[in-house]
Amino acid sequence: MDRSSIARWMIIAGSAVAIGIVGCSSDSKKTGAGGGTATGSEFKEDNSTSSASSQASRILQPVYFDFDSFAIRSDAKPTLMANSKSIQDNTKWGVVTCEGHTDERGSEEYNLALGDRRASSVKRYLVDLGVPASRLATVSFGESKPRSVGHDESAWRYNRRVEFTAVN
Repeated sequence: MDRSSIARWMIIAGSAVAIGIVGCSSDSKKTGAGGGTATGSEFKEDNSTSSASSQASRILQPVYFDFDSFAIRSDAKPTLMANSKSIQDNTKWGVVTCEGHTDERGSEEYNLALGDRRASSVKRYLVDLGVPASRLATVSFGESKPRSVGHDESAWRYNRRVEFTAVN
């Protein structure tokens, strides 16, 4: 393992530990076998806690990506506009982390890099919408935290995403 790989793993491990301390909801939810584009409305969020972090997780909706892409899709723009307004209106959330995820295809290293590009793309878009860059952080989980378990497009489409968590 070369130095850059070790450094990358240290950053990822440190980010994972920091998020774990705050409490990250990572329920994997199975999806049906239907095709189509993931929009986020297929998932129901747990409203049982009331901390700022869990409030942010309930309000901020994930955005989804096409295969092997970090381009913001047109169907994600209204979601990101709403997320931008929510982040700007809720300063008590502190730093909001854009978490990049991928499906299982590709090498672990490639997927970590793609997840990072997805998170960075979303961060840039939110900054362009007026969210202060100092309120946003990015992390990539690559393929390590699938939202949907399965080995076909009906699962993969939900795993290619950026989700949001807040640290208050």
